[in-house]
Amino acid sequence: MKTRMWQALAVVFGLATTLTASAADAVDLARAEEIVSGRCFLCHGLEGEAASPVFPRLAGQHSEYIAKQLADFKAGKRKSDTMRPQSEELTAQEMRALGMFFEGKTAEPRQPDDAELLAVGKYVFNRGNKFTSLPSCASCHGAKGLGTPLLPRLAGQHPSYIVDQLKQFNKRERTNDNAVMHTVASRLSELETHAVAEYIATLH
Repeated sequence: MKTRMWQALAVVFGLATTLTASAADAVDLARAEEIVSGRCFLCHGLEGEAASPVFPRLAGQHSEYIAKQLADFKAGKRKSDTMRPQSEELTAQEMRALGMFFEGKTAEPRQPDDAELLAVGKYVFNRGNKFTSLPSCASCHGAKGLGTPLLPRLAGQHPSYIVDQLKQFNKRERTNDNAVMHTVASRLSELETHAVAEYIATLH
């Protein structure tokens, strides 16, 4: 009898915990939407689409990855004169909520406009370059560039932003992420850098 009673209590407690967590998530997402419509949309768009290629598209990005980048901006581990002040007042809960908000949005692929450049990018992305010991992008970010919670989604990203980040990795100006990217970026030629960025933008 006691066993059944404790089992029943456990079920009720578990259900209550789930409902509480769901309510908390709903509040967090509402707060995230408030933050996005108040400041983030200026650069990243209301849906994370980032109309300007200067800024990264956040739609579809992994929530954990976004939260980490925000925390790194706040701590100064990732340098940015723009993002440092934007992240300074954010709490860890708000960073997580913003990540969840943008992860739920859809990232549309970009239509290619240079078939030959795209072919080079596809080759490098999927196979790398054995002559320069360059590993394929797909070996870490996946065949479709979808990444993981620890590695960013690349699919659908603005080519200009990808090129800029690769150059930052090459110059060791970006040091908050996997150090492997320093070596990868240093082995990319100018042609390969732009080609792979163009190919990444077409993925979805």
